[in-house]
Amino acid sequence: MRAASIQPARVRFAPSPTGFLHLGGLRTALFDWLYARHTGGQFILRIEDTDQKRFNPASLENLMRSLRWLGLDWDEGPDVGGPHAPYIQSERRKLYQHYASWLIAQGKAYRCYTSEEELEELRARGLPYDRRHRDLTPAAQAALEAEGRSAVIRFAAPLSGSTTVHDAIRGPITVETHSVVDPVLLKSDGLPTYHLAVVVDDHLMGITHVLRGEEWIPSAPLHQLLFDAFGWEAPIFVHLPVILDPSGKGKMSKRKSVVDGREFSPFVHDYMEGGYLPDAMFNFLANMGWSYDGEREIFTREEAVERFEVTDISPKATALPFGKLDWMNGVYIRQRAPAQLHAELVPYVAAGLGIEARELAQDRRLVELVPLIQERIKVLSEATALVDWAFVPADQIVYPDPSLLIGKKLTAAESLAVLAHCAELVGSVEPFEVSVLEAAFRSQAEKMAIKLGSFLTPVRVALTGRAVSPPLFESMHVLGRAESLRRMANAMAALRAVE
Repeated sequence: MRAASIQPARVRFAPSPTGFLHLGGLRTALFDWLYARHTGGQFILRIEDTDQKRFNPASLENLMRSLRWLGLDWDEGPDVGGPHAPYIQSERRKLYQHYASWLIAQGKAYRCYTSEEELEELRARGLPYDRRHRDLTPAAQAALEAEGRSAVIRFAAPLSGSTTVHDAIRGPITVETHSVVDPVLLKSDGLPTYHLAVVVDDHLMGITHVLRGEEWIPSAPLHQLLFDAFGWEAPIFVHLPVILDPSGKGKMSKRKSVVDGREFSPFVHDYMEGGYLPDAMFNFLANMGWSYDGEREIFTREEAVERFEVTDISPKATALPFGKLDWMNGVYIRQRAPAQLHAELVPYVAAGLGIEARELAQDRRLVELVPLIQERIKVLSEATALVDWAFVPADQIVYPDPSLLIGKKLTAAESLAVLAHCAELVGSVEPFEVSVLEAAFRSQAEKMAIKLGSFLTPVRVALTGRAVSPPLFESMHVLGRAESLRRMANAMAALRAVE
């Protein structure tokens, strides 16, 4: 095992592209990246695609896009190259075949001709593989090959003694080696299993620390035995704690589920498309099993890089606090400069309104609305519902319930009078600015002896079609004088119909 203080670290994120990247995988990649950047080392992306039956090209694109969204850049990988290319396992087949043959030559592996039907029979009887071909004579091996049997290569695990894996956050993990029942290293099609490929690649790529989920703990003794068989120094193992679902009752599922009446998705792309900021997700996932200082929950990337140590990771499972992600995302939204938030909102609002993003980006109305809704949204996708009224033509605003236009403790006639006086103000105030409008409206409310809240209700509903909206006078300025007057005229017509 390498010394725990090694610098700089070389770490790898090595996903199998058989499904879309989930939050647990992204957390692993994040911890890898943080440690590489903390130590001035390298973060390597390696694609473990030896399971060709389940390989999904869309999954590969999805995981790379997800990593880039979070800002996790890799120093070596399939698309950027590096001194240990190729970084896709299916392209490294000859390497694995070479090392498997080397193990056979050293008496540490052997060819096994057991058929799938024979293995199925053992499984049906509840028995493990019985090492039946471990000590074949050359003549017996030749006879099996003459039958046309295909062979896999199995590891000849030691039959006695114990093996200890040193985990940086869990301490030593010791098992009796006889429990490792000669696993397959090289399949009959010449492709390696995960166990051979991961050991060979981690050694050849100079990986110093292996950060992976705790579900790999049962495989760790085998990997240690393989490192020992090759005579290679094993990297430092860090088995990360499992992330539980938001209820805390079980491991996070790799499927969408409903938790406390709300749909929860484990897939990263749902958060990318759902209006979450990468900075918020970065901060959120960094808190899953690691703590900045035990008190601060909000910190910058730079601060996390400076402080991150693998030995500070807790081995305890933690429930994913779904609601806290919304809160944290809202914090980051409020910290955004309006111009940056505007750019981030454009694609969401454009999609919600059904217009071209390029057209909306040039529309001054959204520019003015962004500061008005910045304090009110937790995710970017919530913005459309708060601003759509500003983009609806006046003649398309419908008042299905004209009673909403009636202020508290006012009659329809009194509310109509309010709208009439306010329309006169809107048509005459100069300049048409927020502070001037507000002063004029407050003065008119006092003259009519109506509480300001009740006085403004008919106007608010007239302009936006809803009782709750962004600040009224700012909204009026967004619409402009002419559009505001058109909407107020429509509202007065609706009220006259119910007098």
